[in-house]
Amino acid sequence: MDHDTILNFLVEQADNTREELQDVVFGFEDLWERKLWHQLTDALVMFFNHPGSASQRLPFYESFILSFSDKINQLRLVSLALIAAEQCKDGQERLTFLTTVANKVNKPNSQDAYVYASVGVARVNMELTDLEGARRELWKSEKALDGFDSVETIVHAAFYRTNAEYYQLKFDFAAYYRNALLFLACINIEDLTPAERERRAYDLSLAALVSDTIYNFGELLLHPILNSLNDNEKWLRDLLFAFNRGDLAAYDVLAGHISSHPLLEQHKEALRQKIYLAALTEAVFRRPPHDRAMTFATISEETKVQPDEIEHLVMKALSLGLLRGSIDQVDEIARINWVQPKVLDMKQIDDMRGRLQDWDSTVNSLGNWIELKGQDVWAA
Repeated sequence: MDHDTILNFLVEQADNTREELQDVVFGFEDLWERKLWHQLTDALVMFFNHPGSASQRLPFYESFILSFSDKINQLRLVSLALIAAEQCKDGQERLTFLTTVANKVNKPNSQDAYVYASVGVARVNMELTDLEGARRELWKSEKALDGFDSVETIVHAAFYRTNAEYYQLKFDFAAYYRNALLFLACINIEDLTPAERERRAYDLSLAALVSDTIYNFGELLLHPILNSLNDNEKWLRDLLFAFNRGDLAAYDVLAGHISSHPLLEQHKEALRQKIYLAALTEAVFRRPPHDRAMTFATISEETKVQPDEIEHLVMKALSLGLLRGSIDQVDEIARINWVQPKVLDMKQIDDMRGRLQDWDSTVNSLGNWIELKGQDVWAA
């Protein structure tokens, strides 16, 4: 575009801009003519983020920003393009627009921007229910991210968010759980709207419960996002903590919520198996390390599992890495020498405090016995 065309465009846009934004648009001309690209980018970001600029974002991007796009930070160029893309008339137009943006920044010195744009393309693919296309873009982005020494947090956040949404659509609960937590680690959760925070907490809670590979909810239980559950969803938090401490009584109290929730009802048997495993690991955890040889009868009593199912339960816990040890099938004894660490609630911490006091008392008694029995040795 030549100089006069751009000036005419800015004048035309200023006439169509809301009054509170007119000074900003008039300022674009001065910054552009003085080639203050960094300051101009800042002003454009502010303008694009204002709700009143919605109808002008695409024209500004296509008729103004592209005229100096090679002179500004490419990551910020993509950020502006992603905001402008929201104004495309439909998903197909948005896909074409963002694909063009991705191709434009696909250069050796702007691969971070290329990844950012590619993730945007993947999001649109998902909107258009093209999950295979989304997977290709995400796989390509993941491969590029793995090769970076460092990259802006905004790029990682966009990737993990989109990857989580992809796995959610595929009903891969474990992968969704991991990527959603990684997304939250990349942002300040206060930047999310209350509705978004509540939705994230709800979806993460369900994913943790129904996944067949997640048995330790520690990272979620410690995350402030869990406080975003509304009053009608607090039972989900209670259920997570019941699983964490292997509390069968609390699980039975909350079983009504499970029956009334379609997804949890669908996984009811798996949830029952998971709470039995939690009860088993908790029973082992409560015991001191020297007293972790448990008979099947004892395990059955503490986990409420039928005696003939105990061996299978212990074997599953061993295979999942929740416990380490061995099984004596003849004498029906499980000898456990390790239990997977987990987040403790106040009752569990108090139990541990009691065990430490018992250990301290035992050590003192042993010291007193050695002192008493070895008096002649000490004297010599």
